[in-house]
Amino acid sequence: MNKSYSGASLRRQAHAFVDDFLAALGRKGIGGTKIAFKRDTGANSEIAIADFDGNGAQTVTADNSIVISPNWVPGRLALCYTSFRSGAPDIYQHDLTSGRRTAIARFPGSNLSPAVSPEGQRIAMILSKSGTVDLYVGDLDGGNLKRLTKSREDESSPCWSPDGKWICFAGKKDERRSLWKVSATGGEPTRLSTGVSNPTEPDWSPDGKWIVFTQQRRGGFDICVVKADGGPAVVLVEGEDPSWAPNSRTVIYTRRDGRGGRQLSMLDVPTKQTKTVSRISGKNSQPSWAK
Repeated sequence: MNKSYSGASLRRQAHAFVDDFLAALGRKGIGGTKIAFKRDTGANSEIAIADFDGNGAQTVTADNSIVISPNWVPGRLALCYTSFRSGAPDIYQHDLTSGRRTAIARFPGSNLSPAVSPEGQRIAMILSKSGTVDLYVGDLDGGNLKRLTKSREDESSPCWSPDGKWICFAGKKDERRSLWKVSATGGEPTRLSTGVSNPTEPDWSPDGKWIVFTQQRRGGFDICVVKADGGPAVVLVEGEDPSWAPNSRTVIYTRRDGRGGRQLSMLDVPTKQTKTVSRISGKNSQPSWAK
């Protein structure tokens, strides 16, 4: 390739060059991507965003409450998340360009773990409005709700397959936690074999081949990866809250520093090499990589 760059900072020009170079090799770059994450503010938390490497971090909520589980709306500068600003956990959509925020789910009980579909038109959520904690799917504005699970124990952490046909989630059955897959249009969930105990927080790679997840073990957490159709999982690194980059190679996750702090780190899955996102200070967790 032969190209010149101007009209931006040297840092942005370098990122653009790397992305173009990778594109010439038939690979997807991440230089222009963004992340969202939960930023602790003492007893409360807010949602912040930054460039993928932590540059330009800014807090986008000011709820003075607990705000958790940010999830990007694909193709837009917009987020969904759960906020306790009203005293209860409700799900909101937040347009970061206009600042407009609208409620998606404010049902009695818990409204948690929003996950927007790849085409940006539907949302999966964990709701307890029926009296049990179940997985629901609906339109992005909260309409046309459909309940996908019943009579299970403690569903959590839904994520979408890149074709929008399947939802993977963590759930318990007979007191055993496993990963499950269910059709986004409804049907009987099927267990995803991983070979590890207590898997949770799955995230489906954009190329559809892999699911990364957190393994909760005695004394800590590990980031693991398994083929999308199941099989023996591979332990990658200590950590939690994994989220794939658009290149289906890099994962951002939360690393505990042993002193009560939490830092965002990046993981190159094939080599297991890690790098702390050092430009972001404070206690941060629950990262979400914009796709």
